[in-house]
Amino acid sequence: MNVYVLMIIMAFFWFMLLYYSVLTIAGVYRRLKQLDDSPLEHYPSVAVLVPCYNEGLVIKQTLEALSQLKYPGELNIYILDDQSTDNTRQIARAFQVRFSNIHYLYVPEMEIKGKSSVLNYGLQSTTSDYFCVFDGDNQPEPESVFRLVHAAERTKKAGGAVGYVKTINAEANILTRMIALEFQVFQLLMQSGRYQLFKVGALAGTNMLLRRDVIEEAGGYDPKALAEDAELTVRVASLGYLLPVVHHARTWEQEPEQLKTLIRQRTRWLTGNLYLLEKSLYTFKFWKGRTFVHSMQHILTYFVFILFLAFSNVWFVLGLIGYPLPSVNTPLLLLWFLSYVVYSAQIASAMVLEESLSPKNVGVGVIMYFTYAQLFLIMLFKS
Repeated sequence: MNVYVLMIIMAFFWFMLLYYSVLTIAGVYRRLKQLDDSPLEHYPSVAVLVPCYNEGLVIKQTLEALSQLKYPGELNIYILDDQSTDNTRQIARAFQVRFSNIHYLYVPEMEIKGKSSVLNYGLQSTTSDYFCVFDGDNQPEPESVFRLVHAAERTKKAGGAVGYVKTINAEANILTRMIALEFQVFQLLMQSGRYQLFKVGALAGTNMLLRRDVIEEAGGYDPKALAEDAELTVRVASLGYLLPVVHHARTWEQEPEQLKTLIRQRTRWLTGNLYLLEKSLYTFKFWKGRTFVHSMQHILTYFVFILFLAFSNVWFVLGLIGYPLPSVNTPLLLLWFLSYVVYSAQIASAMVLEESLSPKNVGVGVIMYFTYAQLFLIMLFKS
């Protein structure tokens, strides 16, 4: 029986290796495509929502970047202050005085605290055809909103568009280098691959655009969702809307420089994704049409992958201590080696596309499978 279980696990493993290999190729293909940036006949109005809580250290740089956004239509920026106790309010109000399109909004006490409730308040307090979200520590490039709107307006049945998040402090230490490479692979390359193959895009928590009538049809943000971007993505997809991936609409974000901070952040994200996984198991519409890809992705990532990763580690430890393992004809070492090759090939492809290929990054990419990838197991169990 142990042999049969092992064979089933290996069959799934081969499937996942093939799936992610195809995604990588499709992602590279889409990433090399030139997207249409020719002018539109009409530019819809956009409200940029910036949820903030104690962002005094970074909000000045964020507002300076936002003030440089280039957009031919009506563009208003709203700082949504979730009762900060530092100098966020003073800095935001100083920019409100300097720029007529920057507005400071103090968010009152909400029944359920969190980013989702803050964004719902911002949506109720503004009017526009589209809204765009940037986190309080983001520095979007001037053309980011412009390019997101182009993609949304030129894509049939689009509910919005999603851009690319880059790491502004990638050079700080080895941890931030790994985070930057992770974003390049899994946010840019995998996102682009899924959209190329299935016309499926996933909203990020920042640098994302949605039509106001779409969010209203979806019922707003779910206040209970910690991973509000992933949860809203599934609901928008279940309504039949597309979310094109716009790789050249970029924002720069400060990432954790300490392992403790990263684990705390990612544990919160994973907890939110587990909530979405639970929600998808009893919501039939989350398995219809293109939404199936999102729900299956969650199953593969937060259930199947974790089982494989745990099984691989247990098998390795049992082998080290000399435990008698079942004998099979399949070359297990070759299977593990191929998984490492696929993982490393994704990282290398992303570095080439982003022109970030360097001896330091190559060295970091070589060890990520044994270090950074294993953190996922710790954080998921913690979640």
